[in-house]
Amino acid sequence: MRALVKAKAERGIWMEDRPVPEIGPEDVLVKVHKTGICGTDIHIYNWDEWAQKTVPVPMITGHEYAGEIAAIGAEVRNLRIGQRVSGEGHVVGMNSRASRAGKFHLDPNTKGIGVNLPGAFAEFVKIPAFNIIPLPDSIDDEMGAILDPLGNAVHTALAFNIVGEDVLVTGAGPIGIMGAAVARHVGARHVVITDVNPERLALAAEVADVVPVNVASEDLRSVMDRLGMKEGFDVGLEMSGAPAALDQMIDHMVMGGRIALLGVPSRPFIFDLGKIVFRMITLRGIYGREMFETWHKMMAMLESGLDVRKVITRRMPAADYAKAFELAAGGEKGKIVLEW
Repeated sequence: MRALVKAKAERGIWMEDRPVPEIGPEDVLVKVHKTGICGTDIHIYNWDEWAQKTVPVPMITGHEYAGEIAAIGAEVRNLRIGQRVSGEGHVVGMNSRASRAGKFHLDPNTKGIGVNLPGAFAEFVKIPAFNIIPLPDSIDDEMGAILDPLGNAVHTALAFNIVGEDVLVTGAGPIGIMGAAVARHVGARHVVITDVNPERLALAAEVADVVPVNVASEDLRSVMDRLGMKEGFDVGLEMSGAPAALDQMIDHMVMGGRIALLGVPSRPFIFDLGKIVFRMITLRGIYGREMFETWHKMMAMLESGLDVRKVITRRMPAADYAKAFELAAGGEKGKIVLEW
């Protein structure tokens, strides 16, 4: 089968022929139809400090996908060959305190499809049946291929109660834009999204009812005054991983404000902890999705009117992977979906 492989410990990714995975009794073999390129994939492509410490080489990458079941293990029940599916990309152990309590997203032994385990940038991928997410007819393969990042956005946006609140989103990448759209969908009052890329901000305004702010040319405080916000933002969704963005967010929160952190910095950085202490700010780290409550909520929202399809700005054949990854690494404003 064709597969995109991180074959060398250097920048890049390579298409190679690999054997079709052999499945075990509790596994499912998925024939991949469409895949999304994620920010994590760009970390791996660029081979930055995080990727070097995390990803074994060689590794088939990719974890955002939709396809159909091609084979099922002998002990798999309630799934069938030909069924349209996506899947949770975090494979958990079942022995930790968190897992035994049903808090699978907190399992310390979690391994990532396409990061620590062979991934979905391939014609076939092996997935534990436990991780399979059947797709309803109302969610097509294209949307199915970006449910993983949409789940990140939903998990982050719902980390705190945002009904009637003023929300600041830093980072107008695809997940930031989807997080802003979710915040509006569930009832936030004002949603402001910041970036320094005008194309991404324009896309954010097209996808969702939000206020885009280019912080390179516009003062965030003046935007707050224009919206009638006297004290600051109630909730922050940090999606960029940029130290300057987090610092700016902290400066514009209300006393006792709450910040959900999803963005992953390329390297450790220093920030003023005193601001957190004296302003009584709550910081909450977000990783992946709550298994499997987030999946239920995001599919329910899609079926009840949430529309984020415009965040997909390019559809490309998998054979054009080199161009696709260069576009993504260069700051493509939206999601790129590869067709296999």
